[in-house]
Amino acid sequence: MDPAVAEVRRAVREAIADLPSGALVLAAVSGGADSLALAAALAAEAPRTGRRAGAVTVDHGLQEGSAERAAIVASACKALGLDPVEIATVTVGGPGGTRPAGGPEAAARAARYLALEQAADSLGACAVTVGHTLDDQAETVLLGLARGSGARSLAGMAARRDRIIRPLLGVRRDTTVTACRALGIATWDDPHNADPSFARSRVRATVMPTLEAALGPGVADALSRTAALLRADADALDGWAASVADPTDAVGLAELPAAVRTRVLRRAAIAAGARAGALTSAHVDALESLVTDWHGQGPISLPGGLEAIRVCDRLSFR
Repeated sequence: MDPAVAEVRRAVREAIADLPSGALVLAAVSGGADSLALAAALAAEAPRTGRRAGAVTVDHGLQEGSAERAAIVASACKALGLDPVEIATVTVGGPGGTRPAGGPEAAARAARYLALEQAADSLGACAVTVGHTLDDQAETVLLGLARGSGARSLAGMAARRDRIIRPLLGVRRDTTVTACRALGIATWDDPHNADPSFARSRVRATVMPTLEAALGPGVADALSRTAALLRADADALDGWAASVADPTDAVGLAELPAAVRTRVLRRAAIAAGARAGALTSAHVDALESLVTDWHGQGPISLPGGLEAIRVCDRLSFR
């Protein structure tokens, strides 16, 4: 077996090892080398461990001929032995679509993950595997760093979140290309991945090669390790914040470390009705001023028409 094929299969085998016997596992397949290498590995490994392997491809409708491309991808999945195979057609940012903060990339991503969850529901799948690689993880960390994000964003993508599993976060992109070539699988490169109008495309084409030229070829691995370390720290701090019994006790909040206190305040605001995607670090800083810089100031405005105010050493949302 080609070493690249073996590496991808091993990653998939380990990722699905704890899923129930007889369960259906889906591969999210776009037609690129990452997702097709994943699909081929799932088709090979799932039956060996008593599980079923299927696939779903999402037609975003953003390019001419996208429906035909989705049909080609679905045929490729069936040729690999995946069954069932479903084509999910979504609306990105239009009527019935989604318009999250972050522009067209975020809108397409939100629509895609919603479609994957719906496909899993309709087909009765216990998990959906997606083909993000170590290189994707490194790019995600850099994008978060450029935005001035906190530890949770810099922690990158989780290997598992609910039903979404990312088996290839430890596998390089070049490995998936080599695996597809070894298996004789024809792949398709999405033009959007090379479109310089998208931030991730610029990071992939320009920033990462520049960093590797200046610092050495281990940059992607180092960024991925950083993400793993920060994820462990963020999980611990989030757990501490979730355990705080009274998130409205301003005096008690003042005694907490800032990293925990800001998490508690963010959770409290979201629980009161503030939309998570619109709640910025500036909003959380303003909330923190009610706790750590209290001098009788008035209410703090939050997204969604919400206000926070301190009364008798307690925070109140209205």
